[in-house]
Amino acid sequence: MMKLFLPLGLAAIIFNPSLALEMKSLGKYEAVESAALRVTEPAAPLTLKAALELAYGANAALSTAKRELEAVTGSILQAGLRPNPRVEAIIEDPRPENRLTALYVNQPLELGGKRPARVAAAERRLDVASAELSAMRAEIRAAVMVAFFDVLVAQERFLLTQGLVELSQRATTAASKRVTAGKISPVEETKARVAEASVRVELSQASTSLKMARKRLTAIWGNATPRFERAEGQVETLPTLPALKDLTARLENSPGLARAQLEVNRRQALVEVERSLRIPDVTLSLGGRRNAEIGLNQALLGVSLPIPIFNRNQGNILEAQRRTDKARDELSGTEIRLNNEIAQALERLDVARQEIEILQREILPGAQSAYDAATKGFLMGKFSFLEALDAQRTLFQAKSQYLRALAEAHRSAFEIERVLGEAPDGSTL
Repeated sequence: MMKLFLPLGLAAIIFNPSLALEMKSLGKYEAVESAALRVTEPAAPLTLKAALELAYGANAALSTAKRELEAVTGSILQAGLRPNPRVEAIIEDPRPENRLTALYVNQPLELGGKRPARVAAAERRLDVASAELSAMRAEIRAAVMVAFFDVLVAQERFLLTQGLVELSQRATTAASKRVTAGKISPVEETKARVAEASVRVELSQASTSLKMARKRLTAIWGNATPRFERAEGQVETLPTLPALKDLTARLENSPGLARAQLEVNRRQALVEVERSLRIPDVTLSLGGRRNAEIGLNQALLGVSLPIPIFNRNQGNILEAQRRTDKARDELSGTEIRLNNEIAQALERLDVARQEIEILQREILPGAQSAYDAATKGFLMGKFSFLEALDAQRTLFQAKSQYLRALAEAHRSAFEIERVLGEAPDGSTL
C-alpha cells in the first residue's frame, strides 16, 4: 500500500515546483540588525555634529521607525509564499477484510494574480516605511538643531546677564563711595542695590533657562542628565534667505510629501489585491485508494473550484477604492500644508534677518555708546545713577532682543529644513 501513494514531500513539490527555490531564499528578507550607533554623550564641549550623531544613534522615535522598516520586510516574504498543501485521509469500514482506505494531497492554486498583487502591496508598504524613516530623520535633525541653538542662545544670555551683574556690582560700589563722600543722597545707593538684586534675579532666570535648554537637547537622545560642558557653535552666523520659488520646487522631494504620495501608491496596490480576490482559486487533489475487499489499488485525481455567484469581494473592493480616494485627498492637503509652512517659516526668517541687521547696524552700537558715556559720566559725577541705570537697562534689553532675533532666525531656517528634509541651501541630510 505504501508503494501506491506518493510521499507527501514529493507530492508537495509536484504541486509547487518552486517550493525548493523558495526555501533557499527564505534568508533574503531576514530582519537586519539595527545599524544604529550607540554613542555616549561626552563630558566635554559638544558640537552640532556630535549632537546629531547622538540623536541618530539613540533617539527612541528614530529607532522605532527603523524597527518598523525591518518588520515590513517580513510582510514581503509572507506575501510571496504559496498556499500549503493539505493532506486528507479517509477510512471506510474498520474491519480489515472490508476496509476502504483513501489518501489525498490537496494543493490550492492561486489564480487571478493574487500572489504578485500581494507582493506589490507589501513592497509599497516598504516604500512607505522607508519614507517615514526619512521623515523621522528630518524631524530629529531639525529638533536637534533647534535645541542645540537654543542652548547656544541660552549660554549667551547667561554670560550677558553675568556681565550685567558685575556692572551692577561696580555701580553699587561706586554709589556707596559717593554716598560716603557726601556727593549723592543715600537714596541713590538704595536704588543701586535694588537694581543689583533685580539683575541677580534675572541671572537666576537665565541660569534656569540654560539648564532647561540643555535638558531639552539631551532628552532627544534619551539622557535626562546632561553631561556635556557647553555647546560650541557660531550663534551669530545667520542662515541664508532662499527664494520661495526655489523652496517650492524642492518641496516635491520632501519626506512628508513623498510619504503621502507613496501611501496613495500603497492604497492603489491594495485595490489590486482586492480585485484579484474576485477570481476563485482552484484546488487540485492527487492521491490513491486501497480496496482491501477486492485487493484493488486505484489512483485518484480531482479538481475543486468555487462558483463566484454571491460573493465577488465587492465590498472590500469598494472600501479599498474609497481609501485610495482618501489618500489622494490627504496628499493634496499635505502639499497645501507644507507649502504654507514653508512660506510662513520663510517670512519669519526674513523678518528676523531684518531685525538682526537693524540691531547690528543701529541699536546695539547706539546702546553701547550711550551706556559707556552714562557710566563714565556717573563715575565722574556728571550723570545721576538713574541715568546710568537706564542706559545699562537699554543695552541689556537690546542685546537680549538681538539674541531672541538670532534664535527666531535659526528656528525658522530649521523649520524649512524639517519640511524639505534638507538644508535651505540644498545640502542633503
